[in-house]
Amino acid sequence: MTSFTYIAPCHFGLEAVLKREIQNIGLDVTAVEDGRVFFRGGPEAAAQANVFLRTAERILLCVGEFKAETFDALFEGTRDLPWEEFIPRDGKCWVTKASSIRSALFSPSDIQRIMKKAIATRLGAAYGLEWLPETGASYPVRVSIRKDRVTVGLDTSGSSLHKRGYRVSPVLAPISETLAAGLIQLTPWRRGRILVDPFCGSGTIPIEAAMMARHIAPGIKRPFLAETWTGPVTQKDFDLARKMARQEIIEDPDSDIQGYDIDESAVRFARDNARAAGVEGGIHFQKRAVKDLSYPKKYGFIITNPPYGERIEDKKNLPQIYGELGAAYRGLDAWSMYVISAYEKTPDDIGLKPSRNRKIYNGMMKTYIYEYIGPKPPRKGPARSEG
Repeated sequence: MTSFTYIAPCHFGLEAVLKREIQNIGLDVTAVEDGRVFFRGGPEAAAQANVFLRTAERILLCVGEFKAETFDALFEGTRDLPWEEFIPRDGKCWVTKASSIRSALFSPSDIQRIMKKAIATRLGAAYGLEWLPETGASYPVRVSIRKDRVTVGLDTSGSSLHKRGYRVSPVLAPISETLAAGLIQLTPWRRGRILVDPFCGSGTIPIEAAMMARHIAPGIKRPFLAETWTGPVTQKDFDLARKMARQEIIEDPDSDIQGYDIDESAVRFARDNARAAGVEGGIHFQKRAVKDLSYPKKYGFIITNPPYGERIEDKKNLPQIYGELGAAYRGLDAWSMYVISAYEKTPDDIGLKPSRNRKIYNGMMKTYIYEYIGPKPPRKGPARSEG
C-alpha cells in the first residue's frame, strides 16, 4: 500500500494535544516541531485526519523536503520533486502561501513565483506540454522554510479546519474552534462531568465540548478540497471516513454543559450554532452575568475565554470582570478553572495564584492558559452487596 507523509499545522502550544489525537485515530506520528506534527499513512489517512482531528488547522500532503539557501537552489529543489505523481495534467496548481523563519530566503512573493515556475517546468516536461491547461481540480501548494530547510505540501483541506460548518451566527468569536478544542483537551474534563463557560459568546467552547461528549467528528459536515481530486486522495476516502465518524456518534452522552453570557443576542446566536452542530440538546445556554454564577454540585469545571480588552475603551472594565470571575469561582465547591487570556493581569485580578500556566498562541497573539486545579472526585468503588 502506498504511504505518504502528512503535515498537520496547529496553534503553537497544542503540538502535544495534536500528536495524541493523531495517534488515537491510529496514525503513525513521525516528528513533532513547533506548530506542526508529521505523520504517515495511506490516502485514507488524509481523509481520516481531516474529518476526525479537532486541533489541526489543515492537512498537507508532503511532496518533499530539501535545503535551499539561494533562489537557484529553490528552483532546482522544487523542480526535482515528483509533482506528476500528485497533480494530473489538467490540475490547477499555485503556491498559495510561503513562510520563512531564520532562513536566507525570506521574500514570500519571490518564493511563490519561483516555485510556481519550477512546478510548471516539471509538469510540462512530464506530460509533454508547453502550456498547462489548469482546467481541472485545484492543488494549492504551501511551503515552509525553516533554517533553510524547505518543506513542500499540497493542501488537502481547502478552508481551514477550524471552519467546522456550524458557525451560522454573525457573532465574532475571539477563540477559534481548533483552539477551543485544544483548551478543553488540556484539562481533565471528560464526558459526564460538569462544564460551565461564563463568557460563552457564540458558544464555541460549550459546542466543542458537546461534540467531544457525543463523539461527533469535527469535520463530519464540511467539504474538503481533496474530495475533488482524481488522486492520490479521492472522494471515496472521505466517504469512508464520514461513514466511520457516523458510527461513532453517541446519542446520549450524559453530560452537563452550560454556557452563559451577559449579552442576550450572543446567547441566541450560540443556540443557533449549537443547533447547526447537532448538539443543541446537550447544552444549556442562559443569559447570566459572571457575578451570578453559582452551582450546587461539586467537582465541576469552568473553562472559559474572558474578554481581553481588544478595544482600548474595554480595558477599563477588565479588573472588575476578572474580579467577579474569581469571586464566583471561590464560591464553588471543589471546582477547577481553566482561563485562556491575553490580559496580563489575569491572576492578579482573579485574586488567586494559578496552579500553573502555559503559553499558547491564538494566531499571532500570545495568550496564557491559567490553570486552577481543584480536587479530584472520589473514586467510585465496587458496589457493596447487602445481607
